Amino acid sequence: MQLSLPQGFKALVVGASGALGQAFVQHFERDPACAEVIGVSRSTSPGFDLEDAASIERLAQALLPRGPFHWIVDATGALTVDGVGPEKSLAMLDATALQRSFAINTIGPALLLRHLAAALPKGDAIYAKLSARVGSISDNRKGGWYGYRASKAAMNMVLQTAAIELQRRHPRLRVVALQPGTVRSHLSAPFQAGVPLLLEPAESVAGMVQAMQGLSVKAGAHFVDFQGQDIPW
Repeated sequence: MQLSLPQGFKALVVGASGALGQAFVQHFERDPACAEVIGVSRSTSPGFDLEDAASIERLAQALLPRGPFHWIVDATGALTVDGVGPEKSLAMLDATALQRSFAINTIGPALLLRHLAAALPKGDAIYAKLSARVGSISDNRKGGWYGYRASKAAMNMVLQTAAIELQRRHPRLRVVALQPGTVRSHLSAPFQAGVPLLLEPAESVAGMVQAMQGLSVKAGAHFVDFQGQDIPW
């Protein structure tokens, strides 16, 4: 069954201050079928901190009365932590950096999903999380980027597991891990050299939205890129 959101659906974008988060908000604002889009970030009121579980719960409690949200996008995440980029070798692994990568890319987003699931409607809905192709275990051919790869792969497992549970109550829910491509942003700036296809945020978001609109209901989560192509877990 193809996606069929109601006229006047509501959207929520978490991490709305980033390049892709802003682009998602702007995309929904231009959609005549979207009655309201709410963008939240660390600087909004209420704000939240991915490393502060209580702040995530407070955010959700403030948002629940404004729902239900038919389309939720979690655009949070970090590739560089405390000024340190992805590790290129085992010798570069650092316990604190690994812990923070998992806190920001896995644990915080998992808690967002836990609390925001209560804001989903019973009918057609999408819960989408920005992921990364490097989070695919079977697609790993180059190695490196230990913390980022592992934290994204772990979040992918959270999405798959949550989809199985949530679809018992929301049989028309699509849970989606999204690969946005390499996007011109502060996050990707140190890694843009030699990239054959560098996307503008709006271009990436338009592709991801189109891909999500074409997803059918299936057991478990989807893992797709901005071109609508399936990515192996």
